[in-house]
Amino acid sequence: MNKIYPSAAEALKGVVADGQMLAVGGFGLCGIPEALIDALRDSGVKDLTVISNNAGVDGFGLGKLLDTRQIKKMISSYVGENKEFERQYLAGELELEFTPQGTLAEKLRAGGAGIPAFFTKTGVGTLVAEGKELREFDGHTYVMERSLVADVALVKADVADRSGNLRFNLTARNFNPACAMSGKVCIVEVERIVPNGELAPDDIHLPGIYVHRLVHNPTPEKRIEKRTLREHK
Repeated sequence: MNKIYPSAAEALKGVVADGQMLAVGGFGLCGIPEALIDALRDSGVKDLTVISNNAGVDGFGLGKLLDTRQIKKMISSYVGENKEFERQYLAGELELEFTPQGTLAEKLRAGGAGIPAFFTKTGVGTLVAEGKELREFDGHTYVMERSLVADVALVKADVADRSGNLRFNLTARNFNPACAMSGKVCIVEVERIVPNGELAPDDIHLPGIYVHRLVHNPTPEKRIEKRTLREHK
């Protein structure tokens, strides 16, 4: 089975559609699938629910999809770097489901593992727990969280072999494996594609069984979200 597609647009063709739920990897601008996000914007699909730790920044990453009003709802843990996100949310133009960061990661992982729900102490006694089932275990109260299964996962990795086995680069791994696991269809943007057998089994971070389509993007921009430099004396 050939998993390699000639472009991000071709990889999305026949897969993305209006009203879908998408899981998009990355943390801030680190490890985001830049080419796939651009192709998603250019596809024109709308009314999307997007699961992502945050929503990029103004004009870059998922911020591009906010500019074009293709996202109707975000499921996130942090959104503080995007003024257009703030504007749309406060104006009632964008739905938001805030989820604690660890809970969000587990909701994605559990969805990919076929676990429909789980209990956690995180959020008990706060707005996060409102309307959710509470249960006591060993004298402690836990809130039940439903897992997340996305229609499509858009993921960024450093290296893939032709079977879709993936390696991520340092902290750019972040939410990407969990997003990949949660997607019914997983599309991965990679900087290098190597022959099968070149990746040692112990060096594979995510097996290719989770990956359906690959796109080669050897020169992503990798924009830095914030650059702080120490003054030299």
